Order: sequence, then structure tokens, then C-alpha cells
Amino acid sequence: MLRREVALHPRPFAAGVFGAVVYAAATVGSSWVLGRVVDRVIRPRFEVGDVPGSTVAVGAAAIVAVGVLKAAGIVCRRVGASLAKFGVEATLREQVVAKYQRLPLQWHQSLPTGRLLSHGYADIEAAADILAPLPYATGVVALLVITAAWMLLTDPFLAVIGLLLLPVLIAMNLHFQRQVEHPARVERERVGDVSAVAHESFDGAMVVKTLGAENDETERFRRQAEALRDAKVTVSVMRSRFETLIDAVPAVGTIAVLVVGAWRVEAGAITPGTLVAFVNLLTLLVFPLRLIGYVLGDLPRTVASFDRIDWVLTQEVPAKAVRREAPSAGVDIEGLTFAYGDNPPVVIDVSFSLRPGSTVAVVGPTGSGKTTLLLLLARLLEPASGAIHAPDDIALAFQEAFLFSETLRDNIALGRDVSQEQVEAAARVARIHDFIASLPDGYDTVVGERGATLSGGQRQRVALARALVTTPRLLLLDDATSAVDPTTESEILDALGTRLRETTTVMVATRPSTVALADEVLFLADGRVQARGTHEELLATVPAYALLARAYEQAGVSP
Repeated sequence: MLRREVALHPRPFAAGVFGAVVYAAATVGSSWVLGRVVDRVIRPRFEVGDVPGSTVAVGAAAIVAVGVLKAAGIVCRRVGASLAKFGVEATLREQVVAKYQRLPLQWHQSLPTGRLLSHGYADIEAAADILAPLPYATGVVALLVITAAWMLLTDPFLAVIGLLLLPVLIAMNLHFQRQVEHPARVERERVGDVSAVAHESFDGAMVVKTLGAENDETERFRRQAEALRDAKVTVSVMRSRFETLIDAVPAVGTIAVLVVGAWRVEAGAITPGTLVAFVNLLTLLVFPLRLIGYVLGDLPRTVASFDRIDWVLTQEVPAKAVRREAPSAGVDIEGLTFAYGDNPPVVIDVSFSLRPGSTVAVVGPTGSGKTTLLLLLARLLEPASGAIHAPDDIALAFQEAFLFSETLRDNIALGRDVSQEQVEAAARVARIHDFIASLPDGYDTVVGERGATLSGGQRQRVALARALVTTPRLLLLDDATSAVDPTTESEILDALGTRLRETTTVMVATRPSTVALADEVLFLADGRVQARGTHEELLATVPAYALLARAYEQAGVSP
């Protein structure tokens, strides 16, 4: 995990490690300088009563120089570590979102949105968190090596005490890491569960309030929040015990150094300045050694988060079905079959051809596979078998129109390189231009989230304009005008026929008046094309179609 993360932004990480090594060398140097100052400035001042000014100046200059070097190392380490951490976060987010875009619609439908959001934000943040202290921890390794060398060269007895701390700390860290790995993974999963429930509650606020289910939703969220709390408490209790021991071990080591050091000074083996340097260095090592513990202690949570991200990045994008771009706007479907998961197929061996520029209505009872057929034509779903010959330039407008919390212009253009004239032309065909022009800010009007400030019919017409703005060769309308009155719908379809003469239009329709405007009708039932022909032909020859049409007309609403 660390190798892959560092490889994303190696230069700033290397700069952070370099700064940490400089800091490590300066830390050992500061203790050595302090020992020399004790022996050459402080002791002579007490024993002789006088110290040359030049000696004091040299001692002071040495302390300042080491301090400046230390500060430079800290700045270099922190800047490099921050650039590496936030750079990796940005890169991982880009990779996850890019993978989300490539994965099929069915994959997204199989996972709660809260979990996808957790992967794209919280997991990435947790996975990259370790890169901030990691250069410091790497520098601590250098610090330990330099310290060990200096201790061994100075006094082997004191060196043994100092060096015994290292294996004890490593053993404690490894034990803690094994213990906390599973609880940390559970904690990350609970974060995703809470995000999923919260997203569903907010997204379905209208349903919750309409049905008076606020208390039930609050209770459902409470259960998930408490499960997350319990998981976090478990990890925190384990971490607090670990950090207490990590603090205690260096303190015990310092006491041992003082006891043995006093004996070595009395024996004349070392000077008081050397003992002061030893104690000062061990005191300075307490926080760096604890930082190694922090890095290793946080590693299970980081690994758990990275595993969740890696799971997304390693998802295989299924091979595309046999598709060939049609030389014109015609459509040719051969033996198309599709099923959702292990359920029975909803589209079964469907085959048909559509001539370029024609308008075709897909009609059928609820659950007959109408929407699924359009999603297959739009290449949002991958069929189990069959071939699709269709234009590559496709646009789809759904019954449930989704708008972004942006301007109306942005919602229609949707980041594509289109002019204002193209945006307005598409809005005119969708019969929404006059409404937009009447607004105080016109096309610069910002709509609420999901277009909440617009009516259902207005949202549908904006979404239709978005589908039309690039003049696609294949236009798919999934009951995209169901919230529009019949007169406006007729005007829209007439405008489509006038402006998009070369565009093949396939629309799921339920109003008999709408169906009658189509050049041809595909009657879909039980996942199969049961009949095709004009609206009048099917009324006269297909009883099931006539029965359905009469039911729609008598109900006066779309099913």
C-alpha cells in the first residue's frame, strides 16, 4: 500500500524524508552540542568561576546553528509530507471517480450511494492520512541509527539501555497492530453504513415526511450511528492503552540511564556533559518513538480504507456486447437478451430494425422491459447475448429528470462545447425557452438540487433540451414527456420531427395520442416484441394491445 501511494507523488515525499533525516541529524547534534556546552561552559563556570567570552560565544553559536538546521528540516519535512498527502488524496479521488464513470450502471445499482460516497471521500482521506507522519517516522529510523552509533561510540553501558528500548517498542507496536486490524476494518465499514442511511433519508425526504416516517428514519439512523460509535470506542480504548505503554517505556529507559550514568560519571568513564547529552537525547526521542507507534497504530485503519479503495479500482469493467456503429441513424438489434443478476430475463431474444429518421413508440404493460430496452440501446446496460448496431451518437431523456444545482444553461450544455445559440435552439424544441426567458436571470438562473425549484414538467423539458442540444443521431425518450400536458407534448414531437429529420427517435409512450404520432409501434410484453406496426394496425389486429390502449385512455393517466 505504501509503495503504491508513494509512487503517485514520489518527489514531495522524498523531500519530506530528506527534511526528516536533516531533523534527525540535527536532533542528535543538539544533544552532543548541549553536552559540550555543559563540559566547557557550565562546569568551568562553577568550578573556576570564569569562562572566556569566546568560548561562550562559540557555544551559543553552535546551539543556534543546530536549532536553525533543525527548523529547516522541520519545514522541509512538513511541506513535502503535506504535498505528498494531499496530492495522493487528489489522485486517488480522480482514479476512483474515473473508475465509477467506467463501471456499468448495474454495478452502481447494486451498491448503496452512501457506500460509494464513503469510498470516494472518507476512505481516501483515511488511506492518505499516513503519508503526513510517514516521512517523520522514516526520519525517526535515521534518528535511531545515528543515535545508536553515537551511543556505542560514547559509552557501551548506556548504549545497551538505549538500544534495548527499540525491540520492546517494535514488539508492542506489532502486537497492537494485529489486535486493532479487525476493529479498524469494522469501523470503516460502519462509516459507509451511516453514510448510506443518511443519504437515503435526505434523498427521500419527501417520502419520509409525506408518510410521517420521521421517527422510523431517526431510529434507523440511530442504530447505525450507535454501531459506528461502538466501533470507534473499541478502537479508541485499544489505542489509549497502547499509547500509555508507549509513553511509559521511554520514561523507564530515562530513569535507567540516570542511574547507570551516575555510576559511570563517578567511575570517571564519562563526563557529566555526556550524561546530560544522553538524558537529553532520550527525552527528545520520546515523541519520535511515539510517532512510530502512531504510524504503526494507524496503519490498520489506513490499510482497511485502502483495501476498500483498491476494491473499487480493481473492479473489472465488463466486456462490451457486440456493437457496431451504424453508418447512418438506423438501428439493428439481433437476439438481445438481458437479466438483472440471477433473476429471470426481462428482455428475451429481441430483434428488430429501425430505418433512419423514423419515430418509434415502445408500448407495453408495466414490467414488460420497455425501460430496460432503452437502457440497452443507450449502452448503460450490457446484454447477456445479442448484438446492437446503432449510431454512437446517442442521447437519452428519462421520465425522472435529474437536474444539477447549477444554472439552466449549465444543465442543458452539461459541460459540452456548445454555443448559447445551440442551447436556446434545443430549449425552443423542448418548449422551455419562453419560460426560461421570463425568469429574471434567464439561462443564468440556478435551480435547486435535483431541480427542486422547477415543476415536474419543467424539469422534463430542461432534461429533453439537454438531450437535444448536440443533435444526436439516436434519441431515446423514456416517457420523458409524461409530466407535460398533451398539447405541449404534441408541439414538442412535431418540433422534433421538423428539426431532427435525420435522427431516429425511440420513445416509451403510454398516451394514445402520443403513440399515434409515431411512425411505428413496438408492442412489448413479457420481454419480447409481440407485434409491430402503426398504432391503427395494432389496434385492429392485436387484442392485447387494443385492451392496453383502451385502459390507458380510460384511466387518463400514465401507468
